[in-house]
Amino acid sequence: MKIARIALDVPLPRLFDYACPPELDVATGSRVIVPFGKRRLVGVVVEMSDQSEVDAGRIKPVECVLADAPPLPPDWLDLMRFLSGYYQRPLGETVIAALPPRIRSLKPLPRADRTLWRATPGADPLKLRAGRRRRLLETLIARGPLDEDALLDADAAARSAERTALRALAAAGAIETTQAVSGTGFEPGHALTETQGVALARILRDGTGFGTFLLHGVTGSGKTEIYFHLVADALARGRQALVLVPEIGLTPQLEARFRGAFPDTVVSVLHSGLEETARTSGWLRAASGEAGLVLGTRLAVLAPLPRLGLVIVDEEHDSSFKQQEGLRYSGRDAAVFRARQADAPVVLGTATPSLESYANALAGRYALVELPERASPGAQLPVVRALDLRNEPAEHGLAATLVNAIEARLARGEQSLVFINRRGYAPVLACGACGWTAGCTRCSARLVFHATDRRLRCHHCGLEAPLPRACPSCGNVDLSPMGRGTQRVEEALAGRFPAARLVRIDRDTARRKSLSDTLEEIRSGGADILVGTQLIAKGHDFPKLTLVGVLNADSALVSTDYRAGERLFATLMQVAGRAGRRETRGEVLIQTRYPGHPLYAALARHDYAGFAKTQLAEREAAGFPPFLFEAALRAESRELAEAMAFLRAAAQLVEAPDGVRVYDPVPHVIVRRANMERAQLLVQSAARPPLQGFLRAWSEALFEYAPLHARNVRWHLDVDPIEFD
Repeated sequence: MKIARIALDVPLPRLFDYACPPELDVATGSRVIVPFGKRRLVGVVVEMSDQSEVDAGRIKPVECVLADAPPLPPDWLDLMRFLSGYYQRPLGETVIAALPPRIRSLKPLPRADRTLWRATPGADPLKLRAGRRRRLLETLIARGPLDEDALLDADAAARSAERTALRALAAAGAIETTQAVSGTGFEPGHALTETQGVALARILRDGTGFGTFLLHGVTGSGKTEIYFHLVADALARGRQALVLVPEIGLTPQLEARFRGAFPDTVVSVLHSGLEETARTSGWLRAASGEAGLVLGTRLAVLAPLPRLGLVIVDEEHDSSFKQQEGLRYSGRDAAVFRARQADAPVVLGTATPSLESYANALAGRYALVELPERASPGAQLPVVRALDLRNEPAEHGLAATLVNAIEARLARGEQSLVFINRRGYAPVLACGACGWTAGCTRCSARLVFHATDRRLRCHHCGLEAPLPRACPSCGNVDLSPMGRGTQRVEEALAGRFPAARLVRIDRDTARRKSLSDTLEEIRSGGADILVGTQLIAKGHDFPKLTLVGVLNADSALVSTDYRAGERLFATLMQVAGRAGRRETRGEVLIQTRYPGHPLYAALARHDYAGFAKTQLAEREAAGFPPFLFEAALRAESRELAEAMAFLRAAAQLVEAPDGVRVYDPVPHVIVRRANMERAQLLVQSAARPPLQGFLRAWSEALFEYAPLHARNVRWHLDVDPIEFD
């Protein structure tokens, strides 16, 4: 009897044996449907065997093989084994979670054929009223032919309305379908500068097989142009290219640029914001090898890529590459592993490398390739100045120097960006009479006041509450907002500059309006002053923006998180890089009460290397990564005492070997989140192998112990953690 060992999405660290009926073609990598208790589940065959440790009478047969997609290849299964073993998650959870929802569901897959739309000769969008049909026709004239995945909005509701608009355009004869084409044509947007050419030549010369290149280029240095040439080289060799970005918001503009540079190449876009059918068809094109270029967020690294020849990780330092639930993998590190599997080069691009990557470059494990100057003719790095709030009080949160600088830009027709990494109107609603503050009932955190809809929201668990009419503690009706968020800053700027066109960009506005439409409005000059969070801090090019003002940066300087300084420097360097990317030199004004802080001094010099070496020396002296390796065991329960008791017991399950240190459990900084009390303990080692060996044994013991002794506790291991809140 042939036995299929199948990965299923259940929280058990094992595979499940099923019999293979002779009429079914079951093989390694097959997606199958199997009975599991009273349910029917989709699983993936990981191994085939002639025998099983399970009694033959208890082995159930495989119901059917899903043949609507190619079997998952051996190298993909090897990637899953690596991720499961390194991040200590059951292989079944890892395998199934790596598949798009439709691929792992019982629903049939969409058709694999791909329809391209193009504008018919003479089609005139000006004859249409402004709206969906006109916008779609303009897009097809400018960028077509395009398939529906590239043409339609990712949002399911908008996608349905746009399909209706497409049918109307087709009925009117303005658009028509055409056959798909796939080629390797490359249309570079700009000639490379001498510095870019040297960097590209080095990567192409040394990147004939696996190698990791840290492309350290200042903001505006033209890293994307180098990506284009590297992708062109991979396509010319008949290979696929994988390009990863940290956030969904960065994909539309990068997708448009790649499609413009490679008009004949099939491009697949993969991220969690896509409508289900679009994500599924993109994954299928990547897995079949039809897509020459795959662009997406961290989950794109989990797609099967049979012809992988190049991996690019843009903004490699960004913490968004680390998954924070389920399989807590690093997309950047998984990308390096995939490149090694495929014997392909991997390029990590950034203006502010993570200290881990920079340390690898200094040690010679990564090849450091630098772009120290901006690519646009005449463009210089901005002037960075600290505004001392001890000597220059801020009115409505804005120092007079910053207000005057904005006024000067308005007079010259230039754009200004005011950056504050806190959305909402105010972070605290307080009573001046008794000191009450609005707190979240489910978290040990305060509710943020949102003035637009007069609501209080928790940015940790999502709880919403109406604005109270009076203080629930003393009855005082004079409740006051304290602190500032993007909404309050926008209000202050509107009051000071009533004729200016203000645009606010944060997670709240991105929900209400397409972020890509907003960014295009800014690029075309439809805004004078921008107010934004880190959504606008990186990857965007606004030709008219010459001034950046930074508010509330000091809070990170006193954080207990040892990574806070690194993150603050990266954020400020990125947001400063939005200023003066053309001939007019930009200016960056940072409001601070610590103008002499070494971080701000390094920022003013644009001295990443000096800052990084200082930080690395401090990390080495204190015993922090990258000079040792960490894992965190986290637990949550309705009662903190239960979570702490579980962690104390867990620490005794397996004796730590020499060189591995297990610390005592402590509550999280934000103890309660979504009505769960949280605690954690840290494990450290100066070397990765002994830590991994300990974690492997510890994980096995935890899976045996927890179901019997800690049924009210949820727990997980986080390997290489980056968040400790």
